[in-house]
Amino acid sequence: MIIRPRPTGWQLLYILRGSIVPAIAPKVLAIGVLAVAVAAFERYWHPFGRDGVTVVPFTLLGLVLSIFLSFRNSACHDRWWEGRKLWGQLLIEARSVARAAAALLPGEPALRTRASHLLIAFAHALAARLRAADQAAAAAPWLADDQRAVLQRRNIPDAVLAQLAGELAVPLHAGRLDPYLYGQFEARLQAMSSVQAGCERIAGTPLPFAYTLLLHRCAWLFCVLLPFGLAGALGWATPLVSMLLAYAFFGLDQLGEELEEPFGLEPNDLPLDAMVRTIEIDVLDALGRRPLPEPLQPQGHVLR
Repeated sequence: MIIRPRPTGWQLLYILRGSIVPAIAPKVLAIGVLAVAVAAFERYWHPFGRDGVTVVPFTLLGLVLSIFLSFRNSACHDRWWEGRKLWGQLLIEARSVARAAAALLPGEPALRTRASHLLIAFAHALAARLRAADQAAAAAPWLADDQRAVLQRRNIPDAVLAQLAGELAVPLHAGRLDPYLYGQFEARLQAMSSVQAGCERIAGTPLPFAYTLLLHRCAWLFCVLLPFGLAGALGWATPLVSMLLAYAFFGLDQLGEELEEPFGLEPNDLPLDAMVRTIEIDVLDALGRRPLPEPLQPQGHVLR
């Protein structure tokens, strides 16, 4: 996720870090080269007559395309924002479990430590699962030797939650924890499982491919044909106007692609590593651990 002050003045013209320009620059330059060729052809040969081609069809097509792109980007932003809310909910649940363990299990420091480490292992494993990374490697540093059987499971975050439920059930079976109080823990674990399912739903259900393909094709069709409609009226100004419109349409299209998969590693994706570190810090703080890890900071204005 891009973390930087809002640009002002001349910064709007030259900031690249955090913008969509590097991703779409080849496309915009290609349209610019095409527009130069069309403008030169029209200038010297007038293949479409002295008046050129009317721009009315391009105006209508551009209006329709901009509306479609707005709808798609709105849907993609909804996915991004829902992912952020789910991880915010996970932070709430992790803090609640750590707080409840401190209040309800004060005489069992070993169990609190194991449960806290499992909470952190769940967050690490879930982030790795959403990014198609190594779940076992992410969770392993926080697991005790007798807990490593969960690393053989296919769904490691779910296995970690099951292990955590089993750990908290030990004082229940021994009569040291009231069943009602154990139910408080179970409700939190169920909420964490719901967060995982919600994240997996977003990651596993992209926008319909046909809808995305239609917008890609229309954006390219509009930007490729636009110079032919502008050359007669604008002459050598055609490349500039064509590149500006290509920047707008290709930029919206590319931004929608990045927001559609909010758990990836693109600059505008969610900072899962930073949110996992926040959970880690808060849970260890509730445990009384010192020193605490430092929060992750943006590198080159990008927070991972």
